[in-house]
Order: sequence, then C-alpha cells, then structure tokens
Amino acid sequence: MTLRLPKAELPAELEENMIKQLGAVPENVEVLWHHPRLAQDNLEFGSKVGEWDAADASLKSFAHMAVAAQVGCSWCLDVGYFQAQNENLDLSKASQVPRWRQSDVFTSLERDVMEYAESMTNTPPTVTDEQYARLLEQLGPAAMVELTALIAYVNLATRANVANGVTSQGFSDACEIPLAERPGTSAVASTA
Repeated sequence: MTLRLPKAELPAELEENMIKQLGAVPENVEVLWHHPRLAQDNLEFGSKVGEWDAADASLKSFAHMAVAAQVGCSWCLDVGYFQAQNENLDLSKASQVPRWRQSDVFTSLERDVMEYAESMTNTPPTVTDEQYARLLEQLGPAAMVELTALIAYVNLATRANVANGVTSQGFSDACEIPLAERPGTSAVASTA
C-alpha cells in the first residue's frame, strides 16, 4: 500500500522535534498536516492520552497493539512496539500481541484486555456485560474508563492510518526481538 495523499511539508521545528523523539518524521503526521489544525489537535490529544495513568502501561500497550493487528494498521503495530521498548515494557510479551491467542506468555488479565480491545473494535462492537464486568472487577472504575477511551482513540488512529495508506516505517527494527506475525498472514498486521 502507498500513501493515498502526498506528504505535506511540516514546519521545521515540528519536524526536528519528531526526529528527536522517534528518529524519523511519522508519515501519518505528514499526511494529516494537509489540515494543520486537525493534525495539531490530533497530536495534542494523543499526547494527553499518553499521560493518562489509571491503567497499567503494559495493558494499554497490549490493547493498542491488539487493535492495530485487528484493523491491519502496520504503522501502529510498528510504532507501538517501538514505544513499548522505549517504555521498558516486556518486549517478549509485546512482540507476541499479533498472535496473542496462540501465545502462552500472557496472563489471564492481559488476555481479557486484548479480547476486550478486539470486541470494541469489531463492527458492530461485541463487548458483553460479562466481559466488561470481569475487567471492571480486576481494574476498577478509573482504569476501566481509561482503557475503554484509549481503545476508542486507537480505533480512530488505526482506521485513519489504514484509510490514508500509512504503513510501517520500520520503527520497530530497533527492537531486539522481532514482532510476531498475525496468524494466517504473510506480513505483520495484514488485514484479517
């Protein structure tokens, strides 16, 4: 897949900050910059989402990557795995998110979170009362609301990236453990 919209030129200062943070300018930002106000709002909201702290960082990372794998957003999987490394999360687990059902490295809570992320991502959503109650009991109200909002935000981002033709930029190449492929695919985060 190629970008469906050419990259817009970013302000030099923003471009420099992106390179400092990630080592490269994210293509999704360059695409969104055709509407600078929208792009800035998206960056600001994404930054605020990253500051939420009621839910465990690993659980949120796994939820994010589970949504990305389901939607087929290779860019989100790529950068999500790279961020997991930068946040010192368990890479042996993070690398297995695309195949979490087949992997034996996850706890029952982590599996519940990824199942919930996928249930929210289904169209229409398939979240059950039992599934929600089970997570609520384990996480508490604040973390549950945060996890739900994070998954909703990730659905926005992943679906926009896929629709705009944004794909992996190789951020995760810096990680010591390769990212697993989703079962039944020949490439990481292929559309299911």
